[in-house]
Amino acid sequence: MFKQLTFTALLALTALTGGCASVKMADENQDAQAKTFQVTPDKANIYVYRNESMGAGVKMPVTLNGKPVGQTVAKSYLMLAVPAGQQTLVSSAENDSELKLTAEAGKNYFVWQEVKVGFIKARNNLQVVDDKTGRAGVAESKLIQAQ
Repeated sequence: MFKQLTFTALLALTALTGGCASVKMADENQDAQAKTFQVTPDKANIYVYRNESMGAGVKMPVTLNGKPVGQTVAKSYLMLAVPAGQQTLVSSAENDSELKLTAEAGKNYFVWQEVKVGFIKARNNLQVVDDKTGRAGVAESKLIQAQ
């Protein structure tokens, strides 16, 4: 029994820290442009960022209003230009985390995808953070090519 628990724990640890997950990244110019945080007057920008190394081997799909927009990996972010109004983000890992927010045109919103230890693989939690925290998290991450 102890050996089985030890093996399961090692397997979970490997899934959380090991591996080499990759997604299609945007080019440097797109990343630099997104990090200017400019918003068009009729849209809002939602930055979903994952600035942690934990769970590096796990891709976490993200949907916006039920449509796939990309998969995050460690030290990455999505920049989503959305119309004003109710927006629903869902990110999937061992669990699904749902976040609803009402976007106002001309504003930036920063959503931190916190990675946590799960039973089999990483878990996640979406949470809105303040502008300063969000900009810092995005600055240390790289832009994912949105789907």
